[in-house]
Amino acid sequence: MQILGNSLEPYFHQEHARILIVEDNPIMRRLLCQTMRAEGYQVMEACDGEEGLAAYERFQPDLVLLDAVMPGMDGFACCRQLKDLPGSSHTSIMMITSLDDPESVNQAFAAGALDYVTKPIHWTLLRQRVERLLQAQRDTLELQSQMKRERVIGSIAQRIHQSLDLAEILNVAVAEIRQFLQTDRVMIYRFNSEGCGTVSVESVAPPWASVLGQCIRDSCFNDKYTDLYRLGRIRIIEDIHNANLTPCHVDFLTQFQVKANMVVPILQGEHLWGLLIAHHCQATRYWRMWEVELAERLAIQLAIAIKQSELYQQVQQLNTELTYQVQDHIVELQQALRFEATLKRITDKVRDSLDEDQILQTAVEELAIALDVGCCNAALYDYSHNTSHIRYEFTRFLAGCRGQVISMEYYPEIYQQLQQGQCFQFCAPSAHLPNTQTAIFACPMMNGAEAIGNLCLINSQHKVLSASEVRLVEQVANQCAIALRQARLYQAAQATVTELERLNQLKDDFLSTVSHELRSPISNMRLAIQMLERNVTQSQMLCGGQVNRNSSCSKSATYLQILRDECEREISLVNDLLDLQRLEAEYQPQQTDVIQLPEWVLGLVASFEERINDRQQTLILDLEPELPDLVTDAIGLKRILTELLHNACKYTPPEKSITVAAHRQTNKLYLSVTNTGVEISPEELPRIFDKFYRIPNGDPWKQGGTGLGLALVNKLVNHLGGSIQVMSAARQTCFTLELPL
Repeated sequence: MQILGNSLEPYFHQEHARILIVEDNPIMRRLLCQTMRAEGYQVMEACDGEEGLAAYERFQPDLVLLDAVMPGMDGFACCRQLKDLPGSSHTSIMMITSLDDPESVNQAFAAGALDYVTKPIHWTLLRQRVERLLQAQRDTLELQSQMKRERVIGSIAQRIHQSLDLAEILNVAVAEIRQFLQTDRVMIYRFNSEGCGTVSVESVAPPWASVLGQCIRDSCFNDKYTDLYRLGRIRIIEDIHNANLTPCHVDFLTQFQVKANMVVPILQGEHLWGLLIAHHCQATRYWRMWEVELAERLAIQLAIAIKQSELYQQVQQLNTELTYQVQDHIVELQQALRFEATLKRITDKVRDSLDEDQILQTAVEELAIALDVGCCNAALYDYSHNTSHIRYEFTRFLAGCRGQVISMEYYPEIYQQLQQGQCFQFCAPSAHLPNTQTAIFACPMMNGAEAIGNLCLINSQHKVLSASEVRLVEQVANQCAIALRQARLYQAAQATVTELERLNQLKDDFLSTVSHELRSPISNMRLAIQMLERNVTQSQMLCGGQVNRNSSCSKSATYLQILRDECEREISLVNDLLDLQRLEAEYQPQQTDVIQLPEWVLGLVASFEERINDRQQTLILDLEPELPDLVTDAIGLKRILTELLHNACKYTPPEKSITVAAHRQTNKLYLSVTNTGVEISPEELPRIFDKFYRIPNGDPWKQGGTGLGLALVNKLVNHLGGSIQVMSAARQTCFTLELPL
């Protein structure tokens, strides 16, 4: 705080502290008194507890040094009675005793003592403790005094801030300040832009004159004082005639009946808003320091209130503007929600339907209603004829032009922009109302980089679409383009599927016809082969059984064997083709048989024993004991296992093993055929059940095959309601058949 004017004396003088010593030992009492007086304290002494109580009431000490062990009333009882006396809350008590047991210490503090010193006394420690207790007491009193002032300031500040009306705030403030300072006039002087100011608020006691509303220009008040006030300086005048003021300044203050005054600046940042002025008119006045501090703090509160009021006015203005903005935003939000719902309905239609006509007609209807336009249509382009055909339209209060075909070369300025993917608005003469214009917004429907059509929104009067409306039209145009692309892809896919179905039917018919047609000549070939076998056998008998390699009989037998093998191969191929055809067409009947698995499997593998022995392979059977009976198509199951065993014998190297296993797991039966010494690569595994597929380089012995065996196995397994898996690793291949029990 910086002060201009007369210097102020300290407003608070701390007297020497008063100490009462209560001690029954005269020597110790004298030592204590001498020590405390040497420290500058006022000292009174008493020799016992009753005398100490009486001395306390006369002396009102700040501190009591109390012996605990005394005849009659001991120190503990005296301490308790001292704490019950009026005004004792501001007195500190220190016990001095030879008792140092915990119980005595606790008893002293329970009686109300704040400190405890044992005998013999350490005098330096005693002086420090006495000073500490007195300092704590002074701090407490100062804090209480400060709290009283804070309550006054808080009360005034609360009343100031109870209203956001600046006039009311300032009037309450000056009235409270004048009453609290007990002065004659308190006013707020506000500066204006012309360098002078006006008394805007005033509280004045009778009979002193009011200066409220006066525009005051002090010719003696120069820029020097203004700059000092702007820096926060406070001006104090206790007597205008003894303050070294200029005569004009004294005359100026005299006209307002002022004999002493206090001026505190009211600042808004670095801006000097005004002055808080207290006038004492009836006499000169000594302004105490706490009054100056109080006025300064209240000026700060007024500055806050002024700023708060200005901010409130700004907030009110902003609230008004914000209300309009919120209303506009609500309208925009409602429009956005409406647009979003429109787009969702169109998107759902695109997702759920492949009908081009239905989707585009829905799109133009939804768009026209959402944007409140007179007409909305969709046109598709035909680049081979360079035309635009309006195929879909929804009108509300304008005549339509659905079905119209427009030559794009007549309107190059329009269609060139659309073909480049640009949206735009333009006006055109009305086709139905003479001398009128229609507002048109056009947006292309793009399939990649190519425009396949456009949307048009038409109004009878000029209307410019907003950014959100344009965005909606663009999104709908994108959805329409997606719908057209999906519909055309679907139509192409349907045509492809129809063609594939036709080709597949032709293939099936061809295979069925060829297979049936081949059966008759193959049957004749088999009959002819059997007749040739008889002739060859008779010729060998005529040769006496002596047939060398170069004889005609030997050659005939060789050729006959080749013919027989090839005939059987063709018969197998024809049968496989016919069986596959029946299974794929679901014409294959299923006969149910009860199979006793152990005997059935033994009988099946017995037919392969000679072949396995000839190839120097090992056959292993691993059948779980007590396998249940299996109810299934025995012919189909036999053909499956026969084909799997045939493949195992065919591709298993010599001295390797073939294992046939069967086991039950819950309600499933698992049959597996495993052969070692051969492995199928992971790349080939997914294709081994395809028709006519043979693993490249998978037949080192060149035994041949049709590539239909495993395809037929897969179909037969599905026919039986089961599944088949194949695993191949570590030079071992395993086919596992899973069938329901």
